Amino acid sequence: MTLQIAVRFAYQPLYSLHTGGVVAFEALARPGRGTAHELLADARRNGRLAEVDVGLAAEAVRQLREPQAALPLHLNLSARTVAAPPSQFDPLTDALSLAGRRTRDVVLEIGPPFTQIPADLLLTGMRRLTELGFRLALDGLGRGDLPLTLLASAPVDLVKLDRSVLRGLPHDPAAVAVVEAVLHFASRTDNRLVATGLETTEQLESARRLGVRIAQGNLLAPPDGDHAPLPAPDAPGPFIPGTARARRVGDFLRPATTLPEDATCDDVREVLAAADGPSGIVGIDDRHRPQWSIDRTRFLVAVTGLYGHALHAKRPASRLADRPHTIHADASALEFLELVTDADWGRTGDDVVVVDDRGRCVGVVLVNEVVRGVAEAKVEEAVSLSPLTRLPGSDAVARDVDRRINAREPFVAAWLDVDSFKTVNDTAGFAAGDDLIRTLGRTLTDLEARLRRMRVSHVGGDDFLIACDVDEIGTVATALLDTPWSADGLPVTVSLATLVCGNGAIRSYKDASRLLAPLKKQAKEVPGSSWVLGRPGSDRVEVLRGITTRGLPSQRVAGF
Repeated sequence: MTLQIAVRFAYQPLYSLHTGGVVAFEALARPGRGTAHELLADARRNGRLAEVDVGLAAEAVRQLREPQAALPLHLNLSARTVAAPPSQFDPLTDALSLAGRRTRDVVLEIGPPFTQIPADLLLTGMRRLTELGFRLALDGLGRGDLPLTLLASAPVDLVKLDRSVLRGLPHDPAAVAVVEAVLHFASRTDNRLVATGLETTEQLESARRLGVRIAQGNLLAPPDGDHAPLPAPDAPGPFIPGTARARRVGDFLRPATTLPEDATCDDVREVLAAADGPSGIVGIDDRHRPQWSIDRTRFLVAVTGLYGHALHAKRPASRLADRPHTIHADASALEFLELVTDADWGRTGDDVVVVDDRGRCVGVVLVNEVVRGVAEAKVEEAVSLSPLTRLPGSDAVARDVDRRINAREPFVAAWLDVDSFKTVNDTAGFAAGDDLIRTLGRTLTDLEARLRRMRVSHVGGDDFLIACDVDEIGTVATALLDTPWSADGLPVTVSLATLVCGNGAIRSYKDASRLLAPLKKQAKEVPGSSWVLGRPGSDRVEVLRGITTRGLPSQRVAGF
């Protein structure tokens, strides 16, 4: 259909919270008069809801421009429209065909109301759309009338959690529990959860820590606004080990075999038929920008089959080509994998074209090679983790301390250990000792998630290293020293030695560790759970927690 009212579209990005990159765009209708909701309500009263709804989606495809066209497109549909006859969707498939886009590159976001349509009709309509190749999402979870039975049975790839639920993050336990429950559902059903309408940085960081993969909202980028990448999370998340994240797409680069974009199928066949023929060919324009991509196997099947040569030989190769999947050479390996996942690139053996800042082809990479490279990096990193606490070794804090020194940032380096740990093992047993270390590790991991600038290492046995900002050490000490630790009922105390390092006070991590050693010894000489503080260049040691040499409880120092 042709819309009778002028409608423009804004395209709002969806961001990966793991990589900070844009993974898709949602088309948002902006009618010349009123709102999209009012336009659809009027169409429903006139019995033209499906016609107008699909017409809006088709118009969104027609108005799409770069850079949005390179990523999956999210289009909104009412649940009532989904139950409409299949012929109603012809305008949308026609618009996609004219734009050179595939249905699998489109996610149809199905919104409320849901309960006004018989569930069997709605599910039938959803299955028809998936048969056409579309991916589906359920929108408005937590705000609309989405039944749990539909959530459990719908053939969807994404679920969008409404802002009304996310407003409670990070402090409302009920909101946190809801997000955790939906994340568990998404994980068990191989879906992805999208957090919408995030309003504060606290909400964003909380969603990140809980494991939300994708987010959208004006806090991140308004429709048609700045689509710059999000800053990477300060602390490595549960699924982004630092080693794997350091790998770049350029590390896996292979030379690309290219042909002019007007090459014929015969030209391609000759190149592929060579003894050392490539796995694929990229068609490029006169500026070396990729225009199409051909996979070796699929192409040869097409041209060597019955009548294949007669049908295709002198014809343009582009007729048997796919739209090229592209990624920038400087993208991280995990950003590459995130884009592959969110774009639903099912053909993992295909070449992915790597481009420079001007969009020129500089080579290709294979998905399976990047997957293998990231997996190997993760294995290497996993080897260095403590089997008890799953915390990294001393290198993690060492790198953070050296980074802070180079940046001339004030910070605190701390050493935590259990008092008389050998006695704990000899009295309560090794298993109880291991449980105590695991509990300490979980407490430190939780603190690291809450305090964005804190880093923790488990250096072996009962010893832990910490690096954090000066204004964070008070929170760390309170959490560690106010906890009544025990091993199988045996009371246990801990010692915390801290070194406050100002600008230029120390020159290296080695200096920090050398100065911490005597502080640790003095902390362990203080009865009870203790906290001592020292500064480089000073012999003065402050006992901030524990029993002083006069037998009196020490006083907490203001600011800590």
